[in-house]
Amino acid sequence: MQEKTPINRAMMLAAGLGERMRPLTDNTPKPLLKLQGRSLIDHGLDRLEDAGVECVVVNSFYLADQLEEHLGSRAYPEILISREQERLETGGGVLNALPQLGDRPFFVVNGDAFWLNGPTDALRRMQDLWDEEVMDALLMMHSTVDAYGYNGRGDFLVEPDGLLSRRPEGEDCPYMFAGVQILHPRLFKSFSAGVFSLNQLYDRAIENDRLFGMVHDGEWFHIGTPESLAETEIFLNARYSGVRHR
Repeated sequence: MQEKTPINRAMMLAAGLGERMRPLTDNTPKPLLKLQGRSLIDHGLDRLEDAGVECVVVNSFYLADQLEEHLGSRAYPEILISREQERLETGGGVLNALPQLGDRPFFVVNGDAFWLNGPTDALRRMQDLWDEEVMDALLMMHSTVDAYGYNGRGDFLVEPDGLLSRRPEGEDCPYMFAGVQILHPRLFKSFSAGVFSLNQLYDRAIENDRLFGMVHDGEWFHIGTPESLAETEIFLNARYSGVRHR
């Protein structure tokens, strides 16, 4: 079997306004809010570093100078900035950064995503599962009932082979998107620069049976409000006695 090429590039989505986290985000971009004494974005960058990612593109918009100054103090992985003059949303932001990401598959991680690994490293599991012959996108999924702080209806149905389909309208489904994914640049073909959501790309991949998911076997935390951030801090302090878990 041909050896897989490691995925060594990634993008962190960090241009959001963090409106639901106010007042904490009045003067601080959400990715710089602290959890266990470390910024949310650094937790994500730590995970990418552990998985062998060498270069990460970070998009910036809200309080961009503050975010970029913080990232400038990090030695590894290499950080490239994709500053947006207008908010391009998730899809437009990634498309805008494609020249920095190259022509190979890459990770995309939400700047506020926080998870704990299960028996194996989640990002390395995703790399092992990635098959670009059949996939255009591979999303990390998590059980809706086991996601800390999550009270939504779920996002996708997951077939035994990992193929994803949308949640039927008006129904609940067992899995939610956890804010971590592998995308192939070809998925953006024919999309024009501008403001659009990655959901449009997911729908295209679903039409072609090329959107897949991996169910995370560790813990995942929804950090969407000041209350959920505080609750996650309490949970981690209780489990790890204040020691940062990486």
